[in-house]
Amino acid sequence: MDPKLKELKAASTDQMLYEEASLTSEDKIPLSPSPDLEHVSAYSYGQPNTGNLIIWGENFSVLQSITPNYRDLIRCIYIDPPYNNQENYTHYTDGLSHDLWLSNITARVEALSTLLSENGSLWISIDDREVHYLKVAMDQIFGKDNFVTTIIWQQRTTRENRKVFSNNHEYLLVYAKNAKCFEANRNLLPLSSEIERRYKNPDNDPRGPWQSVSLNVQAGHGTTSQFYELVAPNGRRHTPPKGRCWIYTNSRMQEEIAKNNVWFGYDGNGVPRKKRFMSESRNGLTPHTLWTANEVGTNDTAKKHLLKLFPQHPLFDTPKPEQLIRRVLKIATNPGDIVLDAYLGSGTTTAVAHKMRRRYIGIEQGEHAITHCAYRMKQVVEGEDGGISGAEAWKGGGGFDFFQQSKII
Repeated sequence: MDPKLKELKAASTDQMLYEEASLTSEDKIPLSPSPDLEHVSAYSYGQPNTGNLIIWGENFSVLQSITPNYRDLIRCIYIDPPYNNQENYTHYTDGLSHDLWLSNITARVEALSTLLSENGSLWISIDDREVHYLKVAMDQIFGKDNFVTTIIWQQRTTRENRKVFSNNHEYLLVYAKNAKCFEANRNLLPLSSEIERRYKNPDNDPRGPWQSVSLNVQAGHGTTSQFYELVAPNGRRHTPPKGRCWIYTNSRMQEEIAKNNVWFGYDGNGVPRKKRFMSESRNGLTPHTLWTANEVGTNDTAKKHLLKLFPQHPLFDTPKPEQLIRRVLKIATNPGDIVLDAYLGSGTTTAVAHKMRRRYIGIEQGEHAITHCAYRMKQVVEGEDGGISGAEAWKGGGGFDFFQQSKII
């Protein structure tokens, strides 16, 4: 494509991108993250002054530097720090003493916590070597009441036969600045095609497709009015299983039957079940805590993507797939919100945030801030089509500014 045409295309796409984000004068962020950081035009790309930043520097000092300008502004922080699993990786050695590792992580999480907005959340990837110690430390920083959940991510599907157990999962610890505020503002997940296929309409209900769900619950918290023999319209009698009771009282159950909200099977003799209509679920699904490989990808998924992005550069050993970060941002943010990653690595978080029309700050200390992060984001701006690009209908646009600590070079 002619360079001028490409530039016009990018500018047009970018205008739509930032109009969709609905940015107002009140929520625009500073054009410079800090006077202590210098802008590097050679590594910046696309439209300037978008609020999208890649920062080359030591993350703790960078966080201290940007705090005055970004306190209470960050909607979501995702970090993938060293796990302290005593391994030597291509880009770093992960082998500190436990006390030093925990001290380093704690200091950075404390600095990050001051940047979160009232409805913001912090998500941190970790494995089982340090997860329990890290949770105790984060409880102390955020308060136990602001612990949201622990997510289990299936990060590999192959079996590791060289160890006593084949460890196929990692964790994401999720904390909120204010748990109640996060709960009120977090997003539901869209219905998957698999779930949509569960909805049928065998009785041609004018309200549309539905699926049946159980009408009985555990009896432990049931009241006397929830224990009775239910008489179906055809006279067949039903009682809940032992240890269970109906979710409705008898009078309420009869109302639901009259409204055609209870299904007794094709012949009317089936166990009564509640009809849940697809139209009632259009707002989405409550996120669950088990994220499988087929839903959000694996380390191997990410490596295959990185091979296309960086054919000339060494890959990261355990990269996160774009699909994983997309789910985090789907739950925790909306277009225009600011996302921060203080351990940017190969640039996955900023790539996903950009494609999803979020603004972002990515911090990386190693030279891969240039060789991987800035280079990857240049490809994203130009319309890179891997990862979540198809799911987000990403065609390119926008831009980012590159900053560095003066002592780096």
